Amino acid sequence: MGIEIDHIGIAVNNLDNRTPFWVALGLILGEDEDLPNDGVVARFLSTSGESDIAPRIELLQATGPETPIGRFIERRGEGIQQIAFRVDDIQSTIEILMDNGVNMIDENPRKGAHGSLIAFVHPKSTGGVLVEIVQRT
Repeated sequence: MGIEIDHIGIAVNNLDNRTPFWVALGLILGEDEDLPNDGVVARFLSTSGESDIAPRIELLQATGPETPIGRFIERRGEGIQQIAFRVDDIQSTIEILMDNGVNMIDENPRKGAHGSLIAFVHPKSTGGVLVEIVQRT
């Protein structure tokens, strides 16, 4: 089972206000993606021109206060919301995690940004960190 860091998700109040730092740092701005099922607009910034394989920063702006990111910002303010790991076979990874007593938020993969498959691990199983498992398609 191969695993790599896919992205780090950062909750922000406003994508346009938070993007300039990352661009000045040297990250490459990608496209925004509206994810209505998650109540978020995601903006990816890549660490290299090979954005399909390079680790990324994902800025997450809530589409409303009652969305997961909206509630996160209300409770904790802007900041790191998740770390995502890329795997070759998400279904197998979920099964291995569950077989090892890991509590999953998503026991079955669902559609994520850029058509990827995703599943979230409950923070109670990770010491308080929201972990996303990603299989890019």
